[in-house]
Amino acid sequence: MRPSRTVARAALTALLALGALPGLVGSREPSQDRPLDAALFGQLNLATARDRQGFGPILPDLTGRSAGALGLQDPFAELDTSEPLPPDDRAQPKLKAPSSQWRWKPPKYSLTGYASFYDYGTTAMRDVPRGTTIVICGAGGCIETKVSDYGPAKSTGRIIDMYRPDFFRICGCGWWSGTTWVTVRVY
Repeated sequence: MRPSRTVARAALTALLALGALPGLVGSREPSQDRPLDAALFGQLNLATARDRQGFGPILPDLTGRSAGALGLQDPFAELDTSEPLPPDDRAQPKLKAPSSQWRWKPPKYSLTGYASFYDYGTTAMRDVPRGTTIVICGAGGCIETKVSDYGPAKSTGRIIDMYRPDFFRICGCGWWSGTTWVTVRVY
């Protein structure tokens, strides 16, 4: 015979309560603040490399030296250029030479005009569709972004409304500014 759901729930609740109970039963009230023993703060001297070596320059232990380390009186060997170097067994990749005709992709067209800031993304006039990659340049620099929405009407005189942090990054102006002159390159 299977126990009913009520019995199973009661057993599970009792089991969970017993699991939490040992923490409560074994706990005790925190003790009062006791003064710390002053001997715990005694001075401790560690042996350093200088202590073991005496006076003079600090030299690493034999365990700290690398194989092939130069000593104080070791001479430097000059490379003899009259002998050819041994062959190099490593792979030599063959890379294509860059074309002299290669250059950055030119923009489809450019717009110049005033930009303002907008708190909900970068918006552009209806000439530029959503999702288009654009580069906006102002007095403070350039930024590459994507158009997220349709922006100001042509009658406002602005060509783009920019996300506020992007606006102040490229405007080169103070926080009190509302518009700045920009060039927008559409790709």
